[in-house]
Amino acid sequence: MAKQIKYGVEARKALEKIGVTNINPALPARHYDMQERKLIEIAKCMYNDPELLIVDETTTALSQSGRDIIYRIMHEMADAGKAVMIISHDLNEMMEQCSTLTVLRDGVMVASGSVKDVTTSDLARFMVGHDVRTEKLGTGAQRGEERLSLHGVTQEPYFRNVDLTAYAGEVLGVTGLLGDGRSELFSAVFGAETISAGEIRLCGNPVRITSTWQAKQLGLAYVPRNRKENGIIKDMSILENGTIVSWRELMRHGLLDHARQRAQFEREKAALHIKMGKESDSITSLSGGNQQKVVLAKWLSCKPKVLILDNPTQGVDVGAKEEIYDIILKLAKEGVAVIVLSSEAQEVIRVCDRALVMYHGAIVGEVRGETMTEHEIMRLATGG
Repeated sequence: MAKQIKYGVEARKALEKIGVTNINPALPARHYDMQERKLIEIAKCMYNDPELLIVDETTTALSQSGRDIIYRIMHEMADAGKAVMIISHDLNEMMEQCSTLTVLRDGVMVASGSVKDVTTSDLARFMVGHDVRTEKLGTGAQRGEERLSLHGVTQEPYFRNVDLTAYAGEVLGVTGLLGDGRSELFSAVFGAETISAGEIRLCGNPVRITSTWQAKQLGLAYVPRNRKENGIIKDMSILENGTIVSWRELMRHGLLDHARQRAQFEREKAALHIKMGKESDSITSLSGGNQQKVVLAKWLSCKPKVLILDNPTQGVDVGAKEEIYDIILKLAKEGVAVIVLSSEAQEVIRVCDRALVMYHGAIVGEVRGETMTEHEIMRLATGG
């Protein structure tokens, strides 16, 4: 008991040292969300006053307030004459927070030098080996029939009175700030959580979805945020991760038909241009972008009518990001209703035909065409 008290006191000191006071060190880490867990990791790293801090994609999926804490710590270390190394795919973060940089592509250093001597366009080109598109994409296709509609969908305290409709052939964005309720909303739509009020319609027919299996059977597919925690199964191979949602359909006489399993994955692997070694390799052997493609592959094999993507390009490099955008647009042109949940306004503007903005669990506006600007999205997302 005395040791627990001592550790609790020390843990609290470590958290206070980085300016975090709203985390109770007596509670298990599982009680906290992704942002709070990352701050706990930072507090752990800073406990013994390191001379070198390596930050590997640590700010991914954090709110601006969480990022600001980590940036403050990094700059305080640098000002004290210590070293900080940031590993990141966020080009703006690199330009704003770093003084020097090194760019790797396929394990080879392709550029290095002062941040002052390059632009974000230069960084993107170094990373993928060619110029990266910046123009608005969009499907350019006529939207088709109604696929998914929500009417008054509510589950306090996360979301309330949500009305929306997604159509075949369009890419619908849902955006806002971290904690706006969009992830909880679509997790409930997919049957992973409950709703207390409202109606869900698929292809015009009312449905009551009580499980993710039922959602899949109805034609819904859902790629969750936080790929490492919710998208992949680390102890399984690439092949197993890429086919797991189809295992029941791939059964033959009660056993998994491995020939059919491999054939199905090969089709998706070719279509999504997944770069990998052997099918039996661990999913963790792949880059973030290729892991995300495997997660996409397992759902696309189900031929969904509605595809929900929560932060689809989180933690992937600019090249993989563009490939994922192409996949999204191709699916929409094939008649899938694609819903992209993202807090990156630039991503929503580039890839979506229109977007709904959430604030404190409610949809507060829609942007499209000339109104689909970063300024307008931020104005709505902050309650303006």
